[in-house]
Amino acid sequence: MSKMLLTASHIVKYFSDRKILEFERLTVYEGDRIGIVGANGAGKTTLLNILSGDLPPDEGTVYREVPVSYFKQFRARPQASDSRSVKELGLSGKLSRERLSGGEMTRLGLAAMEGGSLLTFADEPTANLDAEGVELCCRRLEECVTLLLISHDRAVLDRLCTRIIEVKDGALHFYTGNFTAYREQREQEFRRQEFEYQQYRSEKARLEAAARERNQASRSVRKAPSRMGNSEARLHKREAAEKAEKFDSARKSILSRLEQLEVKEKPHETPLVRIDFSLTAPPANRDVVTGNRLTFRYGDNTIFENAAFTLPRGSKTALVGPNGAGKTTLMELIASDSPGIRIVPKARIGYFKQGLDSLDLEKTVLENVMDTAVQDEKTMRGILARLLIRREDVFKKAGVLSGGERVKLAFAKLFGSPANVLLLDEPTNFLDMPAIEALQKMIQEYEGTVLFVSHDRAFSDGCADHLLRIEGKKLLPFAGNLSDWEKRQAEPAKTPERMEKTVLELRLAEVIARLSAPNCPDREALEREFQALVARRNQG
Repeated sequence: MSKMLLTASHIVKYFSDRKILEFERLTVYEGDRIGIVGANGAGKTTLLNILSGDLPPDEGTVYREVPVSYFKQFRARPQASDSRSVKELGLSGKLSRERLSGGEMTRLGLAAMEGGSLLTFADEPTANLDAEGVELCCRRLEECVTLLLISHDRAVLDRLCTRIIEVKDGALHFYTGNFTAYREQREQEFRRQEFEYQQYRSEKARLEAAARERNQASRSVRKAPSRMGNSEARLHKREAAEKAEKFDSARKSILSRLEQLEVKEKPHETPLVRIDFSLTAPPANRDVVTGNRLTFRYGDNTIFENAAFTLPRGSKTALVGPNGAGKTTLMELIASDSPGIRIVPKARIGYFKQGLDSLDLEKTVLENVMDTAVQDEKTMRGILARLLIRREDVFKKAGVLSGGERVKLAFAKLFGSPANVLLLDEPTNFLDMPAIEALQKMIQEYEGTVLFVSHDRAFSDGCADHLLRIEGKKLLPFAGNLSDWEKRQAEPAKTPERMEKTVLELRLAEVIARLSAPNCPDREALEREFQALVARRNQG
């Protein structure tokens, strides 16, 4: 049997007068790999802080048999003593710099983690990391003997965890398996709750109808006719009273059963919202944004050099590349309609960035979304509800919302606005798991064109049908998501025929981009080349 490393019993924790956590028991054994999930503010980090000893509970006890190695999102710059870890995490030569990026700080925190610990806690260790950094982080955490991990990255939870704890309404809910298994179990729970609710409604309605029938029958017992003799009238009255008493007794019995009937609450369902996309006057062009011979520099640092790209109408394109490659720069260039980029006349750009400067903090949630909405109020409230801002929360001022709630509000404004092309820069930052899944569903259903950057692998794969990779100061297209591209890379070495087809596709994309540019100087020659390339592709 595995060794017990930690036990927490009868834990209660308050912040002011609000109860954050209350649970009877949590036991961690050697070899456990536990993912901790829950909404923003549910108490996930509080739980780890209590288990580590950083935060005392108001009630209950925690016993730790071994020391804890705890990775946190550092505010102060950590000191990494392990030179091997520094090298592995790509930090060699960077520690002498005064300022590090968010991703570099996260890597430095990972490098500072104590090696060889039996019990490791990690709170959002992949935050701000690019794809390479996430892979390095996962490899490092795979080496941990026992792991408690908070993460909003579903792919990371699937890879690293064999148990899930959901923190919800102050309680802990335990599930076996990785995040995908947890979600399947949650879906089964929902279906069971829906069945029990329908059974409850049916039985309640049946009992209420039976009680009404008995009451009606009791009232309708006939009185004695006026011409009836006294003895007959007394007999009739006694029989009527007996019948009424029986009906009343039956009604009381039914009402008693009704009172004892266990109440089942209706499980929450995501509201269906139909956005009238025609109100955004969407463009009919095949490609809505194109880049041709795009060159951009910051001083002596060249970001793009003669790069080309297209965003097809209705596409959902993931923009990928290492930190510092120019992902945000490309979005800024598109948003500002910079030289080298052509946006078709009917395209209207909506740009989400972390500053959230589109919000008026003095206005309510509903006022904020209606300020720019082309949809009606009912639709906008539906969009807010899908993003988990419901009921009376729409009347809160934006200034009192949490960071995650403000992000949700910013997305609601975008989806209901006149925009038909969305640029989303790290849209899942600050969002909890339910909100990430809700946003993913909305992007999948969105009829417009989307270009996004996200380090959340599951979110990216779930949304993207196209890829733009930044490599060698160029933008390389791919039809599919990042996992599709990786599978393609893992295939056996390309034959000359396949290499020729790839070159053909790249040239075709370049010709289309140049033809899309206004006042194209060599249009006739390009048209002839386009027709020849299409014919060659069709023959292949």
